[in-house]
Amino acid sequence: MRNVDVAIIGAGHAGLNALKEIRKTTDNWVLINGGQMGTTCARVGCMPSKAIIELSAKHSCTSLDRKVFPELIPDLLEKVRDYRDIFVDLVLANSTDNMLEGKELLHGYASFLAPNLLEVNGEKIQANSIVLASGSSPAIPGEWQYLEDRMLTSEDLFELDNLPNSVAVIGLGYVGLEMAQALHRLGVEVVGINHCTEIAGISDPDINLQAIEIFSREFPLYLGHPAELNPEGDRVRVKAGELDTTVEKIFVAVGRQPNIPAGLDQFCVTDARGIPLYNPATLQVGDLPIFIAGDAMGDRMLLQDAAEEGRKAGINACAETPKAFKAKTPMSIMFSDPNVCHVGAKITEIPDAIVGQQRFGPIGRALIMGSNRGSIRLYAQPGSGKLLGASMVGPRVEHLAHLVAWAIQLQLSVEDLLEMPFYHPVIEEALQDALKETARELNKSNDLLAKNLSRESQITF
Repeated sequence: MRNVDVAIIGAGHAGLNALKEIRKTTDNWVLINGGQMGTTCARVGCMPSKAIIELSAKHSCTSLDRKVFPELIPDLLEKVRDYRDIFVDLVLANSTDNMLEGKELLHGYASFLAPNLLEVNGEKIQANSIVLASGSSPAIPGEWQYLEDRMLTSEDLFELDNLPNSVAVIGLGYVGLEMAQALHRLGVEVVGINHCTEIAGISDPDINLQAIEIFSREFPLYLGHPAELNPEGDRVRVKAGELDTTVEKIFVAVGRQPNIPAGLDQFCVTDARGIPLYNPATLQVGDLPIFIAGDAMGDRMLLQDAAEEGRKAGINACAETPKAFKAKTPMSIMFSDPNVCHVGAKITEIPDAIVGQQRFGPIGRALIMGSNRGSIRLYAQPGSGKLLGASMVGPRVEHLAHLVAWAIQLQLSVEDLLEMPFYHPVIEEALQDALKETARELNKSNDLLAKNLSRESQITF
């Protein structure tokens, strides 16, 4: 039996950020990691995916002879792996490479024997508290698993020495759409399939329609129908609504499932997915000495969220009384061309919001760039004019998303933001025009409200 103050399960960004906080309080800890080292982001997520996106944009087959282009693919894929290995090495060099194997760092899968008792490779570890940051794995529906040799996920796409000639991308969330566009631009025949009519998790109907129109210009999208897969020779027949085709490979991007250690469900309440119920402010699982962070939470599986959750979990794992933390403004960015972003509250959560919109069509910088499709839509609070949220699809809107997120977190109003400086010609002018439109809509709303109040007061009198 080994006794530690804190045991951390998972050496991803959540676990490593938890450890940074834990080390400020105690040196009696252990980090347990099952599977590969190097974090999901560096190995199979954010960084290799962005590498293939950038290379696909730079070496798009639309600008090269298709007869010559396939010869470049193996070298491009090798370059993606080179980037990936650099990012993984940077993570390891600044974290686990400096730990004592077998003492501070254990390789293996932890299981729960009690709320504060773990077993790893036959060794029992008792901890005063535990940080559960065990990450996630790509989800593959059970009925498709027999086609595993013809399927790709984010875990193995970047290991390919060459690309297939045709791919059906199933699941058009951020990962699916990013990879669908990248593969298409690298010369692969791509069809995109999504069981619902919204893509990239877009809740704003107007932005969703614009995004569908933009991406369907590059490759066909089949929305609103589940995919039906069947083997046909060495290919796969894919049916979804009006689609009936065969492809070499299936890229499955229907989500990721949290890696929950065995035995934990005996000691806590879980949801239908088997994820422990936890306090979102403290990250504590029930009243147990367990604090959950990162992909294991089964919610927004994003690096910046995992890092922040890991920090909070690490602080509370060492605290006598868990601290309640205020959540930061949520922000999601899809690094496609153009970007798709969402910030703050969704339009479905604020039905009375005042909405202002600006299309990128007349924005000078976007026009010069040859990328002026899309819009930005802002959601403001009636009366106060405080910015509540935004949805956008357009060129380089990853930068506008940050500006809007900061404004929301600072509780700035539309008028506050219109007092800020804007340069010319820049993409930010789209945000400035959207703010002006929102201000006009707010004035209309306030005038209407004033008239209604006046009528009511006259009737009452």
